[in-house]
Amino acid sequence: MRRQWAILRKIMETSNGVQNMTELETFLPKDGSNMKDGTAAKYKVTVAPASGGDPEAFLNNSDGKKEWDPFKERKIEHPTTDCDTLTHLLKASLGTGILAMPVAFKNSGMALGIIFTLLVALVCTHCAYVLVKCAHVLYKRTRVTAMSFADIGEVAFANGPPWGRKFSKLARISILGGLFAAYFGTCSVYTVIIAQNFQQVIEHHTGSPLNIRVYISAFLIPLILLSWVPNLKYLAPVSMVANVFMGVGLGITFYYLVWDLGSPWDMPQVAPLMNWPQFFSITIFAMEAIGVVMPLENNMKTPQHFVGICGVLNKGMGGVTMIYIFLGFLGYLKYGDATLGSVTLNLPTEDYAAQAVKILVALAVFCTYGLQYYVCLEIVWDGVKDRFKNNAKLYEYIVRTILTTTAVLLAVAVPTIGPFLALIGALCFAFLGLIIPVFIEFIVYWDVGFGPGNWVVWKNIVILIFGFLALIFGSYTSILDIIKEYSGQVPDLPIPPFVEEPVVQMLGNATMLNSTASL
Repeated sequence: MRRQWAILRKIMETSNGVQNMTELETFLPKDGSNMKDGTAAKYKVTVAPASGGDPEAFLNNSDGKKEWDPFKERKIEHPTTDCDTLTHLLKASLGTGILAMPVAFKNSGMALGIIFTLLVALVCTHCAYVLVKCAHVLYKRTRVTAMSFADIGEVAFANGPPWGRKFSKLARISILGGLFAAYFGTCSVYTVIIAQNFQQVIEHHTGSPLNIRVYISAFLIPLILLSWVPNLKYLAPVSMVANVFMGVGLGITFYYLVWDLGSPWDMPQVAPLMNWPQFFSITIFAMEAIGVVMPLENNMKTPQHFVGICGVLNKGMGGVTMIYIFLGFLGYLKYGDATLGSVTLNLPTEDYAAQAVKILVALAVFCTYGLQYYVCLEIVWDGVKDRFKNNAKLYEYIVRTILTTTAVLLAVAVPTIGPFLALIGALCFAFLGLIIPVFIEFIVYWDVGFGPGNWVVWKNIVILIFGFLALIFGSYTSILDIIKEYSGQVPDLPIPPFVEEPVVQMLGNATMLNSTASL
């Protein structure tokens, strides 16, 4: 019991993206429901019962008559609307990884590409739904109004079955470490992507080559200014602009793709079995956005609208899935076996419209930087803010500046960092997006039950197999990319056929790198 109270106190003292990462200040309801005969009523906080019980009623008022509503108690200085949240979700999922969908279809075939894309979208969306659903259960169990991803993992284990409580701290550390590694790496990669796109267009017109490090350094000040945007509410217009840039860029790309198309029935409908893991590696890391799910939910004015059949999550991922399918289908139909790692590489570089695509993609990535950076900032500021209670706002902006500068300096020092971060992405995003939510659901509902015939168990076993396969194959191809990047030759390793394709030679910077950056 003492451990559970310690964790609750820490959550209450830890920021979670709410009120620009201010404290989760609600523990007892403020509507007077905690008053009984003019005095404060006691609330019973207990460890999960040994068997049975309703997960929605784990913690109730001592008279048992009224259930506490965490959403009515949530107090946010700058809450985001459903539309704001949908905009952020679209931008988080529609990253540069979408440009790799044609080569993903090349590794699956036309018919299987459509089916597999729907499958990946279903699994990723479901895992995000599971995470939010478990968070809502834990809100009521612990009487807090918001939790971060790491909070959910720690509290779930701490209040779960006795055998799992000792893993609560490990769960928190693993989630925080994975999130920071993945998203800080993404921020560094974003600076490289922005610089490379501008470099290609500028040098095409000037004919004067400059080192890529010069272009990366030039974006230090703009990125610092962007990192100073105080919260997700004010980032919503920036994400909207990013969506416009990406939308126009994709529109021009579609313009190139729809001319002189052959018959889709003349294309391979089913690719060789050994090519399929490559499809899943690309698509999972392009669609995965698990790291921004809880910050978005924590900042919503109506968080209950995030899930549900017509919730923000389903609306956003439904639209994203259709765009992914269309671009993958048309791109592969247009270029066939000549499809490259990023479809923009197939566009004629001498055309002004194709150059505009590169600039628009670079601007879209720049505008998305703030959303990806927000995850890193939340983790770091939560860890150090108690040391700077005086002039907290000033120190917060100093931390923002240091983080951004470090990310840019890392990109300047190692502009070929892509293959390493692809490996981090393969490990972290499969682990965080597919595996961790399943374990959290197991723990949260351990004493409640898993439905008729334990169908939740069987469902989660299938997802775990899917997640571990994605982790293994994604890591394998990333390791090959690292060896090729620094040795200049194909490693003498037992390579299955699907990684012998020429596309693998581009995954380090054009496919897995860009896909990872879209979380």
